[in-house]
Amino acid sequence: MPDRGEVLVGAQQLAAELAARPDELFVADVTVAMASPRHDGDYRAESGRAGWERARIPGSAHLDLRTRFADPAAGFHFGRTSPAEVRAELARCGAGPGTSVVLHDDGRMQWAARAWWMLRGAGVRARVLDGGLPAWLRLPGAPIERGAPVREHAAAPAEADAEPVPEAWADRDEVLAISTGARPGTLLCALSPEHFAGTVPTRYRRRGHIPNSRNLPAAGFLDADGTVTAPARLAERLGPALAGAAEPIVVYCGGGVSACLSALALTLGGYDSVRVYDGSLEEWTADPSLPVTRSGT
Repeated sequence: MPDRGEVLVGAQQLAAELAARPDELFVADVTVAMASPRHDGDYRAESGRAGWERARIPGSAHLDLRTRFADPAAGFHFGRTSPAEVRAELARCGAGPGTSVVLHDDGRMQWAARAWWMLRGAGVRARVLDGGLPAWLRLPGAPIERGAPVREHAAAPAEADAEPVPEAWADRDEVLAISTGARPGTLLCALSPEHFAGTVPTRYRRRGHIPNSRNLPAAGFLDADGTVTAPARLAERLGPALAGAAEPIVVYCGGGVSACLSALALTLGGYDSVRVYDGSLEEWTADPSLPVTRSGT
């Protein structure tokens, strides 16, 4: 189990590190602007770059998870790329050898968690700014840059600085096998109870959840200030929800994003065999042969 400080960095700590060794840090905003669906199939995702230009941590970059860190051939949005491609793209964005990578978003934590899970799978150590940009803005006198950057970050060579984690991901076949009981494992849906039950509009083809799933919303892993809940409270929430759960624990959501926040929380909670179903409900519900359950939690 990684130490909490290996995964999360507080805003005050990040400010101290940037003041002491700015050239050794690569801070990146990975926010994607995603509107709530007005009706089934209403999928609207836009770059978060405009928000980054309005207010950002000085010296930070913006990385677009929709394009530069997604596989256009995946058949669904945000499909992961290979570990080598992740490292190469990170290098093109300016994160070189020995650079300490810090990821953040607009405070939802799910986009930063998605990027962190991708980098972890590719063997690149990174930390997530706990609470995102709002936590930075709450710092007294926090410096902020505004407007278009003078220049983008220069390219630099990058190498894996940790062992890649290929088992960080699950595919549709594995999820189907777990759902039908053909192989051991636990399916965990990170969506809200309403989306799990299928009582509200979805961005995807059909409402509901994958059969034989448990529901544990990712949003519940954040405290009121947007930071990841403390270890003791994580244990209180995870223990009952995962009682008797068989490994691996495969987390999914609508598009494989909020599931990564759950995966981050599970990792901090001491669960080692955690995977994210990359295609999640976007891929699953697009195949009419795959069942979807609409029921209460």
